[in-house]
Amino acid sequence: MNTNVMPRMRQKEKAEMANTKDESSKTTGLTPNEDLPAKTLDEYQCTGNVEIDFPRLCALLDMKDIPAVSTRGQGSSNTETALSQSQIWKPRLQVELKTEDPFSAKDLKVSGWKVNDQIALVLQKMLPFLSKLQSLQFWQARLTDEKIISLMNTISLCSSLRHVKLEGNPLPEQSYHLLLSEDSVLNHLFLRNNRMGDEGARLIGLALSTTRSANKNLYTLDLSFNSIGDAGAKHIAQGLRFNRTLTILSLSNNHIGDAGVAHLAATLGEFALTHEEVVERRKLLWETRQSSLQSSFVVDSNRSPADQLPSVLSIPSLSSSKGKKKETDKKGEKPASNKDNQKPSKKPSDVKGPQSKGSKPGGKEKRVPAMEEKSSTILAEQAEETVNPLLDKSVQARDGEIFLPGNTALLSLDLSGNRITEKTLPLFLKSLKWQSEVERGGLIRFPLQRNHFPSNCESNVKIKELIELAFELLFDSENQEEEGQAAL
Repeated sequence: MNTNVMPRMRQKEKAEMANTKDESSKTTGLTPNEDLPAKTLDEYQCTGNVEIDFPRLCALLDMKDIPAVSTRGQGSSNTETALSQSQIWKPRLQVELKTEDPFSAKDLKVSGWKVNDQIALVLQKMLPFLSKLQSLQFWQARLTDEKIISLMNTISLCSSLRHVKLEGNPLPEQSYHLLLSEDSVLNHLFLRNNRMGDEGARLIGLALSTTRSANKNLYTLDLSFNSIGDAGAKHIAQGLRFNRTLTILSLSNNHIGDAGVAHLAATLGEFALTHEEVVERRKLLWETRQSSLQSSFVVDSNRSPADQLPSVLSIPSLSSSKGKKKETDKKGEKPASNKDNQKPSKKPSDVKGPQSKGSKPGGKEKRVPAMEEKSSTILAEQAEETVNPLLDKSVQARDGEIFLPGNTALLSLDLSGNRITEKTLPLFLKSLKWQSEVERGGLIRFPLQRNHFPSNCESNVKIKELIELAFELLFDSENQEEEGQAAL
């Protein structure tokens, strides 16, 4: 036998083995840095491509019936059209891509099938690697309170995820409030049709704000089509007292009557602080003063003796500055005297309503979608002021009580489809009139249809007029600012 034959056969065998290994790596998803396929969920390195990662992670958990992945997006083929009628109704993870790039998943949706413990583990592993993911939706996914806790921990690891929708997922312990805790990064939370009752509303009210803490990231909260009653509405109103971030709130199609909406109406206008809130305000004022004194001490201790000498010798300047401080304190005791002189431009008497209303026919419909964008702009401007509302400089002492300016950060409040009667409409009217006299924002959308009062009753007509005027004022002022910047 020729001695050259054996080396050639060995080379051929090595080549065939290499080809086999390459084919295996293609089917198992191995990267160039991997020598062996992952054997456990923890060992698997996610690629960021849902169509690859999801089935492989499920396979590592020995799942028999793995839900299919259907993707759609710009430049990509819609895999739903390729499925048969019987396959369409099988569990599928729906993925919407931002571009044709399979690594650009921006929206994941579980619709009508149960997220069991194995699927929850797969999502927990995969979601943090989806850098473009913005929205996560679960519709009738039979989630549990434990899975909500796990989901919240996973969301904190997702760099771009800001929208979460949980619809048709009733929870025994009503743990929805965990998704809007103080450290939550979510901007938009939709909790429709979850059979949420007053206990769930109580927990959400506490998550919105207390005298010591408040959610500072959530802009939109949808609680429609639940079972929230008067007690739940009272808890939500309590959460709105010191929350200055939420701009869109829907409580439509619940069981809220006059007793519940009375608390909501009071929150929108200036309201008197309770005894507990007054005590808490005093504590905050004392802590603020102590912190200021401590900061001044640190600054002075860091200065050189040469820098400190002039300030020590400048006795007249110290006394004059002390006098100025006393004057400032005196002014702070009576802020009501300066209220009308600071921002009078938003009074209805100063605005020509018919001209603004008739300036752009059909403009309202076009500008309503811009409300969320406008609210984000307002919030960005308010972000610089992170002071607790209890320390608001516009606090007034009157008739033995301390009054705080109401919530004017809320731009949209949907109360349609509840049990409100004409009896409590004057309370809303009073708060809306107060909002029209201050330049601090306020409602520009306030649906009240499908309640227990005629649409043409006097109070409802006046409410509509005030909301329409506030809407026009807000966007007309925005247009004037844009025109002024364009002229510059």
